[in-house]
Amino acid sequence: MSVPKKPLKPGDFPVNADGKKIKKQDGVPIANTDDPAVADDIAERLNDDEARREEDKWSA
Repeated sequence: MSVPKKPLKPGDFPVNADGKKIKKQDGVPIANTDDPAVADDIAERLNDDEARREEDKWSA
């Protein structure tokens, strides 16, 4: 998997898996994987983590 050059921002979410690529909301690829299942898993985890972060921000 490649490493993004810039950190993801809240506006980039939700990210989506498109085959072996993970893309931001605007369609810009942020990572490539060797397996589409891995891309799906990573996108889901990133989205869940960001949802928790946003929820924590508003519940504090």
